[in-house]
Order: sequence, then structure tokens, then C-alpha cells
Amino acid sequence: QAIFIRPSMAKYSDVGQQIRAIMRRYTTVIEPMSIDEAYMDVTGQDAIAVGRSIKEAIRRELRLTASVGISYCKFLSKMASDMEKPDGFTVMTWERAQALLPDLPVRRLHGVGPASEHALKQVGIITCGDVLRYDPDVLRNHFGRRADELIMLARGIDPRPVETTHEMKSLGEENTFSFDQNDRAHLAGLLDQYAGRLAADLARHNLACRTVTVKIKWNVFVDGGPKGGDFQQITRSQTLASPTADAAEIAQTAREVFARVDWEGRKIRLLGLSLHNFVKPGELVQARLPL
Repeated sequence: QAIFIRPSMAKYSDVGQQIRAIMRRYTTVIEPMSIDEAYMDVTGQDAIAVGRSIKEAIRRELRLTASVGISYCKFLSKMASDMEKPDGFTVMTWERAQALLPDLPVRRLHGVGPASEHALKQVGIITCGDVLRYDPDVLRNHFGRRADELIMLARGIDPRPVETTHEMKSLGEENTFSFDQNDRAHLAGLLDQYAGRLAADLARHNLACRTVTVKIKWNVFVDGGPKGGDFQQITRSQTLASPTADAAEIAQTAREVFARVDWEGRKIRLLGLSLHNFVKPGELVQARLPL
């Protein structure tokens, strides 16, 4: 009896920008992590007062809840923000961290994903306390330089600064359909819509792109079906002779890429469009000479 509601990524992005504007009232040292999450450096201010003010402003102006995590480093502030969602306010002091960390699953450490967690379990490391009890030299033999980072995080030490600039690698939009699609004209029209919104994103970031990529996920499984495999997915790209931020050119290129895909009678479950290889206006680009 589930009801599926189509998301509005444009609205999410707009609201994310409104929240970011509220944050900028208190500091310009902001490191976005996603459309709805960011680190802030409020050194020299009352961090608890700033956090409460931001949370209240988001509630009053946007009628939304927000979870705030406050600590002396990024790793612990992120952990704190996750502790009382969806409307939390958590302060992680040094003393609280030292009491909490030893029993915390090692997966909670920054950068530890499923593969790293499995490798750590193979040598008997389940919790952060296990990391600190392990012989550091043996740990380095297993995990190289990563071992020292794990030890520091398990102690509640994270020297990473809040970085205000990140090099953007790509922009993209995709949609997983409620019903499998095979209407080429409709799907090409969706690519036009994606191109228009992505061109607007390029304009906001003062960028142009050189590569256009179409992503397709079919409605058939490979490697044994739903429990033993995944939907078959492909990407097809085209690099332009000259960088562009023009919606029409991006849409035309996407349509050309899409037209070259062999469907083989299948239907499409997901369609996406992404842009890569960015340059700024005025940036030198290698010229192409006619032969």
C-alpha cells in the first residue's frame, strides 16, 4: 500500500540554498557536504548559541526541522548531528567523546565503509576501543598509513579543517521511473528538461562543460535476478569540440548520445544526464585545428 511521491530536486536545491544563506549570517567558513548538510567553523563565537539560532531560524523562516551537531572537530560534529535526528541538538565535548568512543562500532569512524569494516573485523577489530588496544605497528602492517588516521579518530582527534572550496567534478540529474519506459520521444524530452536545469546550475557556478554523459538503467536483472544481481546499467558520453553552458547544445548532444543506444527491446527503469570536464569562462582550452 505504499504511495510513491515524485521528488522535486529543484525545490530541494532551492531550500538548501536558503538554509545555506541562514548559515552565512554567522560565518563564511562553510563546507557543503550535500544538498542539506554542511560543516561550519564558528571559532571565536559561542557555538551552542550559534547552533540554536540557526536551528530556530530554519524552523521560523522555512518551517523545517534541522539537526545540529556541535563539537571541536568535523568527525565528532557529524556524529553528534546524527544522534538525535530528525530534530536534534547534540553537543559532543571531549569528555563525552572519550566516554562514548571506546564502545562505538568501528564503522562509525570517518572513512570506514563496508570493505574497511570487513577488513578490520578480519583482524579482530570491532569497536573503536579495539583500534586503541591493537598494536600500532601491526595495525600499520595491515592498513599502512590509514592505520594512524584510524588511531587518531578512535581517540577523538580529527585535524581536518573546514574547507570552503571543493573542485566540482560533475553535475547531474536522474530519475528512477515508477513504471518502465520505452517511449523514445518522451525520454528524449526528459533529457531536454535535465539539460535546461543543468545549464542553469552551470550558470550559477560560472562554469562550462566539455563532456555530456547519458546514464540508462534497464528493467532487466543480470547475474541471477533481484537477489543475485542488479539492473543492467550503461553510460554513454560525448566530448564536445568546445566547452558549452548552453542548454540547447547540451540537450542536442544528449539526444544524439541517447539515439545511438541499442535498446534490444528492453524498457528503461532509470534515465540520467550528467556534465563533466568543467572550465571557467576565459580559461585556456586546447584549440582544435582543422586537418
